[in-house]
Amino acid sequence: KDPKVIAKLVTEGRYSAPYTPDGVYADLRIMVANRKRLIREMTQIKNRFARWFAIYFPEYTDVFGDYEAQSSMLLLKKVCTPEAIVELGAEKINQIWRDAKLRAVGMKRATTLCETAKRSIGLKKGSSAAQYEMKLLLEDYEYKKAQLDAVMEEIEKLCRKIPESEQMLAIKGIGVITVAGFLAEVGDVRRFESPRQIQKLAGLSLRENSSGKHKGQTTISKRGRSKLRAVLFNAAIPLIAKNPEFKSLHEYYTTRANNPLKKKQSVIAISCKLIRVFYAILAKGVTYDAQKLISDIHRQPQVA
Repeated sequence: KDPKVIAKLVTEGRYSAPYTPDGVYADLRIMVANRKRLIREMTQIKNRFARWFAIYFPEYTDVFGDYEAQSSMLLLKKVCTPEAIVELGAEKINQIWRDAKLRAVGMKRATTLCETAKRSIGLKKGSSAAQYEMKLLLEDYEYKKAQLDAVMEEIEKLCRKIPESEQMLAIKGIGVITVAGFLAEVGDVRRFESPRQIQKLAGLSLRENSSGKHKGQTTISKRGRSKLRAVLFNAAIPLIAKNPEFKSLHEYYTTRANNPLKKKQSVIAISCKLIRVFYAILAKGVTYDAQKLISDIHRQPQVA
């Protein structure tokens, strides 16, 4: 916009001041952003692990389904290349696990690993540099994991400062990440007059793309805080899978006789329902009631 248009909007009062959270909500927003950054950095490190195994020991994940397992990480600190594993031998590998008092692995796994290492098609050149690269990867992984654990601990402490968060966590399928993400993006919900305003803030309000005689499709506006929309969408999917009442709602929305919703549309409807539940808990201090949640399911009358 040019300066004259901006000046006109300001003089007419056609603007809104941005909301900046305060207190525990400001702390939550910062810590949730830090967690997201650390998750992204952890993903980059895991991709580097995948690249290393693809080059030097592709068969390693056949022996260890999860290379992040404690037994695997303990071994990688000692030896990682196929040549070094064969040279160490099954008995010494098993002894490493015994010294650490690990019960999930033993001589059978150690023997399988050595046999797999003998027939590995991994790159043999530059093995010493490959071992050093693995050492750097493990250091980066442990450092970032420790940071992520510390951030999660701080997020949990901040959530406990908001008494109503306990009621939110009491909902089956809702975890600390969802609660913290919602509070970080919305702030104090008591500043809203109704949950519809939060729905609009998340960009989940409906709009119709119509003009003249043309009637377009009704979609969500997507105008608002995209991070809040992502938190709600990611929370709705496990709710549908794990929570009986939200699962019943999803089945009703997708199978009702009048205007059945598609699965993705139902997830959006569940997200909006979750906003209303969170608003009632945070703004009015009510206790979560599963029966009240599904009371608006209008089942069709049985035909005799």
